[in-house]
Amino acid sequence: MTSSAMRESDSEIRRYRLLEGPGGTELQSLSDLAARVFDVPLAAINVLTSTQQHQIATTGFPPSVQPREESMCATLAFERGAVVIPDASRDPLFADMGVVKGRPGVRFYASAPLRTPAGVPLGRLCVFDVKPGQATEGQREMLTFMAERVTDVLELRLRSTQLEDFLRELTQVRDELARSNEALWHFASQISHDLRNPLMGVRANAELLAGEPAILADPELSDIVEHITDSARGMTRMIQEVLAHAKQGGGRPRHDWVDLAEVTDRVLLDLSPLIRETQAQVRVDDLPRVPGDGELLYSVLSNVLTNSLKFTRDDVTPEVQVMASRQGSCWRICVMDNGIGVPAGQEKSIFLPYVRARRGDGEPARPGYGIGLATVHRIITAHEGRVGMEPRQEGGTTVWFELPAHMPDLRQEDAAASRTTGLPRSVTTG
Repeated sequence: MTSSAMRESDSEIRRYRLLEGPGGTELQSLSDLAARVFDVPLAAINVLTSTQQHQIATTGFPPSVQPREESMCATLAFERGAVVIPDASRDPLFADMGVVKGRPGVRFYASAPLRTPAGVPLGRLCVFDVKPGQATEGQREMLTFMAERVTDVLELRLRSTQLEDFLRELTQVRDELARSNEALWHFASQISHDLRNPLMGVRANAELLAGEPAILADPELSDIVEHITDSARGMTRMIQEVLAHAKQGGGRPRHDWVDLAEVTDRVLLDLSPLIRETQAQVRVDDLPRVPGDGELLYSVLSNVLTNSLKFTRDDVTPEVQVMASRQGSCWRICVMDNGIGVPAGQEKSIFLPYVRARRGDGEPARPGYGIGLATVHRIITAHEGRVGMEPRQEGGTTVWFELPAHMPDLRQEDAAASRTTGLPRSVTTG
């Protein structure tokens, strides 16, 4: 037996964890059955490492560990079939071994190999007696059959152990995810608190201002103040929705039919000061109604359109187009601009939290916190959608996201979820 073959066997024995505990009732039953089939008092399931023989189940004597060189089974470790020795004291291969010359004085011996599905030897199933004996062809075949069943038990145990390890890791991931979601909830709560207080002040002052005679007398000023009030209310709603979304750990959002055209109009109205400042030309094509959470989708379009209006090129009039196309069972919404774009290789990482687009020198392209597109990714993922970014040949960027075109059957989803391990559904981005 070569050293490399022994190392391979040692590796498999460790992988199967054969030396970590008793053989158990299944292996004990197979050892007992082998002894009964041959009508002998002694049997053993032997695992052979590069240095030792470990008896993991025995019949007629207690299990023990011996040096490999004292093992009859080790002598036959690479024999692929069953071997029968009628009288070991007359066999030149075994006659001088201690277990033959001394105690227990083995005479009859028969064994069959224990091999992994890949053919790596793990040991042998053996039966023996202190008096000479014979074996029929049927007994030889039965010994091979029982050795294969030993391997089946070992394989089943390996798969069960792997499953237990996986479930343990899954539990750890679930617990870590719960802790992460708890931290997210506290972070979102603090941010919402910090934002809501000044918003309440803006809204209260705007409502007071709306009642002033000078404002009431000027329709244009009245419209401006009304827009301030509406924007403050909308921002408050959005904070509440995002906070609720964070509280459920990015779980399933509320689903209503959402008119994306109306949502986009709201976003552009709120971004009108930035549009005027940049003198951007914004074109909105026909947009569909989709199932989803209107306030969360408002946040998506607000973040994407804000980026298109912020990341512009000097001396180039900003142009932004919002369009939609049907892609099978989904709607794909594209926001295209002619801005500075995103450097190659950053199209996916830009959707990670706190990641910002970098210039060639490694510095951020624009001030910011790297939260906006991460929020987009989180919300679209929660809607069972996909999101991505692509450069445009003529310069600029296309940010796209896909949303299901049909209202989900939440009852079926809940029933399916109850039959799973609790893992969140996988969503591809890119």
